[in-house]
Amino acid sequence: MVDGFALFTDRSVVAMRVNGELKDLAATVETTDVVEPVTIGSADGLSILRHSAAHVLAQAVQTVNPAARLGIGPPVTDGFYYDFDVEVPFTPDDMKSLQKAMDRIIRQGQRFVRRVVTDADARAELAAEPYKLELIGLKGGTAATETESGDAGESVEVGGAELTIYDNVDPKTGETVWKDLCRGPHLPNTRMIGNGYSLTRLAAAYWRGSEKNPQLQRIYGTAWPTKDELRAHQARLEEAAKRDHRKLGAELDLFSFPEEIGSGLAVFHPKGGVIRQEMESYSRKRHTEAGYDFVYSPHITKSTLFETSGHLDWYREGMFPPMHLDAERDETGHVTRQGVDYYLKPMNCPFHNLIFKSSGRSYRELPMRLFEFGSVYRYEKSGVLNGLTRVRGMTQDDAHIYTTRDGMKEELTSTLNFVLQLLADYGLSDYYLELSTRDPKKFVGSDDAWEEATQTLREVAEASGLDLVADPGGAAFYGPKISVQAKDAIGRTWQMSTIQLDFNLPERFDLEYTASDGTRQRPVMIHRALFGSIERFFAVLTEHYAGAFPVWLSPVQVVGIPVSEQYGEFLDGVIASLKQAGVRAEVDHSDDRMQKKIRTHTKAKVPFQLIVGEEDQANNAVSFRFRDGTQLNGVPVADAIRRILDAIETRAQVLTAPESLAADAGQA
Repeated sequence: MVDGFALFTDRSVVAMRVNGELKDLAATVETTDVVEPVTIGSADGLSILRHSAAHVLAQAVQTVNPAARLGIGPPVTDGFYYDFDVEVPFTPDDMKSLQKAMDRIIRQGQRFVRRVVTDADARAELAAEPYKLELIGLKGGTAATETESGDAGESVEVGGAELTIYDNVDPKTGETVWKDLCRGPHLPNTRMIGNGYSLTRLAAAYWRGSEKNPQLQRIYGTAWPTKDELRAHQARLEEAAKRDHRKLGAELDLFSFPEEIGSGLAVFHPKGGVIRQEMESYSRKRHTEAGYDFVYSPHITKSTLFETSGHLDWYREGMFPPMHLDAERDETGHVTRQGVDYYLKPMNCPFHNLIFKSSGRSYRELPMRLFEFGSVYRYEKSGVLNGLTRVRGMTQDDAHIYTTRDGMKEELTSTLNFVLQLLADYGLSDYYLELSTRDPKKFVGSDDAWEEATQTLREVAEASGLDLVADPGGAAFYGPKISVQAKDAIGRTWQMSTIQLDFNLPERFDLEYTASDGTRQRPVMIHRALFGSIERFFAVLTEHYAGAFPVWLSPVQVVGIPVSEQYGEFLDGVIASLKQAGVRAEVDHSDDRMQKKIRTHTKAKVPFQLIVGEEDQANNAVSFRFRDGTQLNGVPVADAIRRILDAIETRAQVLTAPESLAADAGQA
């Protein structure tokens, strides 16, 4: 029996997997165990690094403010946070002093030492920590998984098989200088955190994500194996800030969230409306070509529909409260007709099931592909609303496909290929797949049905040749899911299209079709959202393109700029020809100087500026100016119009003078 330190001499190894379970390097292993190293740069290693940094942050806070009470401190995407109950909220100046305190703890090289404790021992040792005592009470119950939104996170404390405390031990004296309830694992010592970390921002968060609980102070940080990786991350954040769709939405006059309407409810302005219209129009065209039928459904429904589907059992907290309608009373006030609860719909699938069920169906009608741009409403908590990426009112590009058991694999393959091709048309072509499997505490249907559905999706995903990543427990209550995880221009991953295989809702709605042998059979149902929601996809594209949309999506595709007023009439004719061809084009006849006009429309990210002066007019030509500042002079008007139309038709993603026009211009 040996420990991990004896097995691994590589200093990048910070933990190990023993028979598949993450453990500290100090843990002992048997010769028969399967042991794998966990390096600091791996996904598991980064989580361990960040969780260890969160502990050091908490220790630093209690060093500076001993009265601070501890909440939870999980690792999250690209970083970590820790929640504290403090009398006076933290300030940016506090962040600086806390980082200095963390530096001192890191330099000391304190060892993270794991101890298994009893419930009674933990309560005695952490008697001054009320939030920890509450978590101890969860042990053996339902400990949630950690999420960045802060509405869970208990599993970082009590999610393991045993109740454990981690001591921070002074390497010189052997004295425990701080401790925390934690499942681990951790780095061997604080020195391994190094200098690749930083505290990033402050926030408020309710304990365990409930507004009924006390509001705590949250400190966010990030941690990376090296200083260079930290700097690269900070550079990515700076670029992401420039691309923030909320910022660009205001600057480019695309959309807004009026206070008078309410949180999480967006309105699209004319320019944003053009982009959205183009997104939807192209999607409709492709769906028509792929054999989908368009349907429409109302925004509200009686509660019985969601009782049948199961949403009221499994999704009630995500729905807006009911509206009690249609009750009638006589003149004395007595109820003569009972009212009915109506709900704003959070999903479109139950409505589509009723369309399928509206008449007898034959196997000859299958696969039946129903498509809707359907508005849905979800009561997201105010703390998680985020621009267009997390809203309360959205439009889903929702499709539900009804097919036979024998044909489901072929249909799933066709659906996945359709999804990937359409995403590429919008400029997203770097992706992998994620397979979300059953949540053991939140599902309907039989084990056999779930196993068959999951295995079918797995085979389809693997056959695509794309990388497939597991998402245990991430499925909806009615069936497993494949999701397309797409990378944007700066390498961030966004969940895009989802494909779910469902044997259960057809059962709950008693859907049937007549098979070729005359028997009544149950169809299989495929749920498919390509954008997810129009709003979220709009946000992703805005950030992917940094607001510089490809020509076919741009609100204004061409602006004509006369060098002086006398060339305006010539440009009016050029722009009129473009408009007649369907191009969104205009002439800037303002009194601004030419250079200011150029700056204005460059800032507005217009793809093409057509500039006309004396020589251009004399030669019936225009000068092209592009977003990147490059310019191409003397392009004949007919060629200019043709090339603009080609750029729109081919959905060109990037336009510069050398790539788009220069080669042809040399032949003109």
